[in-house]
Amino acid sequence: MKEFDRTERIGAEMRRELAAILRDEVRDPRLQQVTIQEVRVSRDLSWAKIFFTCFPLDEASQGQAKLLNGPLSGFLRAQLARRMLLRIIPQLHFEHDESIARGEHLTSLIDVAMGSVSEEAD
Repeated sequence: MKEFDRTERIGAEMRRELAAILRDEVRDPRLQQVTIQEVRVSRDLSWAKIFFTCFPLDEASQGQAKLLNGPLSGFLRAQLARRMLLRIIPQLHFEHDESIARGEHLTSLIDVAMGSVSEEAD
């Protein structure tokens, strides 16, 4: 049995290529801190959902998603077509990844809970 199926391999390769394209070829300062977290590709390769974060601030994520899904989407897709050996290049849909912010929030809640438990023990 295969360890990874084809869509996972294509998603991983697409993630590497998109990160390189954003780093080397996109000159928009609003996208300098964008990090591609994950790419999920449909089985028929018709679409790809790309999850991204922006460090250190995530306040501009809506504007970045709008920019990535708008005029830049065609450019990124064309660059992927040049770099990847695929017959079909999926439509790209970018979404801001909220998992890191949720993880930080949960960590702070755990720290507060542990602090209150240690104060009660004293």
